[in-house]
Amino acid sequence: MPATTTPARPSQLSTALARDRLGVASVVFFVMSAAAPLTVVAGVVPTGLAVTGLTAISVAFLAVAVVLAIFAVGYVAMARHIANAGAFYAYVAQGLGRPFGVGAAWVALLAYNSFQLASYGGFGAIAAPLFADWFGVDLQWWTIALVAWALVAVLGVRDVAVNGKVLATLLVAEIILVAVFSVADLFAPTFEASAAPVDAGSLVGAGAGALLVMAVTGFVGFEQSVVFSEESRDPRRTVPRATYIAVALIAVLYAFSSWAMISAAGGQAVERAGTEGPELFFNLASDRLGGAALHLGHALFLTSLIAAMISFHNIIARYAFSLGREGVLPRAFGRTVPGTGAPKNGSLAQSALGLIAILVYAIMGWDPLVQLFFWGGTTGGIGVLLLITVTSVAVIGYFARNPSGEDAWHRLGAPAIGTVLLLVMTYLALTNIATLFGVEPGSEPTWVVPLAYGVLTVTGVGWALILRRTRPVVYEGIGLGARSAGTFSFSEATK
Repeated sequence: MPATTTPARPSQLSTALARDRLGVASVVFFVMSAAAPLTVVAGVVPTGLAVTGLTAISVAFLAVAVVLAIFAVGYVAMARHIANAGAFYAYVAQGLGRPFGVGAAWVALLAYNSFQLASYGGFGAIAAPLFADWFGVDLQWWTIALVAWALVAVLGVRDVAVNGKVLATLLVAEIILVAVFSVADLFAPTFEASAAPVDAGSLVGAGAGALLVMAVTGFVGFEQSVVFSEESRDPRRTVPRATYIAVALIAVLYAFSSWAMISAAGGQAVERAGTEGPELFFNLASDRLGGAALHLGHALFLTSLIAAMISFHNIIARYAFSLGREGVLPRAFGRTVPGTGAPKNGSLAQSALGLIAILVYAIMGWDPLVQLFFWGGTTGGIGVLLLITVTSVAVIGYFARNPSGEDAWHRLGAPAIGTVLLLVMTYLALTNIATLFGVEPGSEPTWVVPLAYGVLTVTGVGWALILRRTRPVVYEGIGLGARSAGTFSFSEATK
């Protein structure tokens, strides 16, 4: 039958996400919401102090920001040539080869789902005692988690601009709170301006590897600016600007707030972090701001987690969309919601996975705070660090074959320096993995997590090789985004 008489695809299947929906500010909101500033400042920083005993967390944030900014030079340069919601997947596929690209996609799905599912556990576990204190109601953690899950599921199939507005509201509120609480720390009666948080020499001492890796987890999400390249207005400018702005804002906010918190503790930061945990951030400021500020801080701590859920949900759905559009996953994942352009089935699948995780943890009686929130977040952080490192190598590979339009600094200089620095961080992450999980060396998490990522990588590479042999048209389209979908439509229509 002639190709002109056969529809290539049902009308609800789009080869591209909705275009021209997001400006620089909206992309920054998505990126910083995934980074969850209040969650990092109130959760990661005290945990880092308690686990490592090192107070140089401020300089660790600044050092990581420099490394990621160097990495971003080549990363956003590649984004000027490739606009694909698959991000790491597409970049690795076009820089190191299609098989490695599919392997990276499998790793990305596990890493970002780990963050997403972890957020449900953290939200439920943290909210339950707060609800009992505020409203006098005794709710199970999973009941509260299911409410958050329903909100995220609904927003996941809405217009991406709607999600951006929700994230903007939540993010601005938590950034203002972190800034106000940190300034209040400067007037604490125990405040002693400390040089320890900015002591660069501490980054080479014992336990410094764990400190650096914890700082890296605070930036997770910055790399996702390119995920929204297809939906951005003028992505060649929007994506680079959003990336650099996000890294700079995150670094300044984290460095200042951690320095203020440690100084306000008056030389007792490590001891108090070990006993008070996340409450250290709230307790120090509430001494000056009062109980109302404490309750507001707790409320925004919860909304910070909700913002992270929404952001990671959007990221995961777009990865699934990209893979489905190209035929690497079932084609159903390449469908979008008519009118909104949201990745329909990718979003629904992620919602289903979140529901299953909440119910399994509830039925089995597993600890949502340690075994879901803490372990899940750590697992995701390791995965993203691995992906960033491999992508940095892929940038070099891509520009070695496609040098036009970029200078030597963007093509080779910055990517090479970034790769070396990221390899060092990856080594530190893997050699300090027991400390990161808070378990004994040789315990299950220390080998199960690296093994899982290794197995997924090999499986992805193997699946790509199977596609090359059995479905060569699909294989050739890996990493091409909307252009790949167009190729399939024409090819299948002419069969």
